[in-house]
Amino acid sequence: MTTILPTQEQQQALAQTVNLAEIEALGRARLDRNALEYYASGANDGHTLHANRENFGHIRLRPRMLVDVSAIDISTTVLGLPLDFPVGIAPSAFHGLAHPDAELATARAANAAGSVMTLSTFSNTPIADVGQAAGGRLWFQLYLLADRELSREIIARAEASGARALVFTVDAPYLGRREANERHRFALPPHLSAPNVATPQELAGVETDTGSQLTNYFQNLVDKTFTWNDLAWLRQQTTLPIILKGILTAEDAELAVQHGCHIWVSNHGGRQLDTAISAIAALPEIADAVAGRAEIYLDGGITRGTDVLKAVALGARAVFLGRGALWGLAAGGEDGVRRVLELLRDEVRLALALSGKQNLGQVGRDLLKM
Repeated sequence: MTTILPTQEQQQALAQTVNLAEIEALGRARLDRNALEYYASGANDGHTLHANRENFGHIRLRPRMLVDVSAIDISTTVLGLPLDFPVGIAPSAFHGLAHPDAELATARAANAAGSVMTLSTFSNTPIADVGQAAGGRLWFQLYLLADRELSREIIARAEASGARALVFTVDAPYLGRREANERHRFALPPHLSAPNVATPQELAGVETDTGSQLTNYFQNLVDKTFTWNDLAWLRQQTTLPIILKGILTAEDAELAVQHGCHIWVSNHGGRQLDTAISAIAALPEIADAVAGRAEIYLDGGITRGTDVLKAVALGARAVFLGRGALWGLAAGGEDGVRRVLELLRDEVRLALALSGKQNLGQVGRDLLKM
């Protein structure tokens, strides 16, 4: 597997970045309109998209003083997998729009940083190849397909490729309306495909004269009849832990626990139901309902180490980056994703120390002023 190295100019630009916003600016500048609108778009008016970010700023920290913070430990575990710090990579489709190395670069970066990558069903790279690059630090995200046999085959491939968990996305029986994608008829360029679910010929045959190619393809692909009662079928297909991604209420969190699943608090990056609650605003009621009976994760709006700390204080075991990783990938391939993770790791360590905490086990709601 080859690696496309960043140019000297890209390396210098990355080295000069001091936060994720600067890496985002670099990444955005290197994407064409098709890719940029796909990554950046939210549903409808973008209220939930913006709330994911803005609601972190409404939460204040209550730091304690005169604590020995000479040794800081920001490590944690997710489902028994050690992480160097509580940040992973969320599933997002089509990394090949950002960089030729696509999901391979993201997986290598996550592995090198002691993190974990969640591979999307709609990756541009076969599961087995990403599994090799991830070095045992791989989860797999599943859309439950109307073709149950194909779903079964995909799950088996994920297990054989070293995935340590199955992340079942529950908030997308239909795709949310991302108007920029509809207006400009988003489509994959000819050199990219979605090898886990479709042949290049199948994708090429999807109508793109009206609306988004992905929306037109997706509408008949996913099982819209799947309910809580069908989770027993999913459990029969795998021995992996199952994480339900897209939970936003205490009621659904309770049902998830009753069905033996872990919980991923998410509104799909603001791309599904606009004006839905932000992930960080939903977290407290979910953590109260779960009461330690399952692990909880969160994505949506993470750009700072203080965001990570706030999510942990409210009950998340770890947080996951969606767009942040994609901006890094566009800015500099594997090096760009690694730079994103390194900057966030250093910010988490500093935020923990300045809050008067020595490790993540000491972080609770007493740290916050809501």
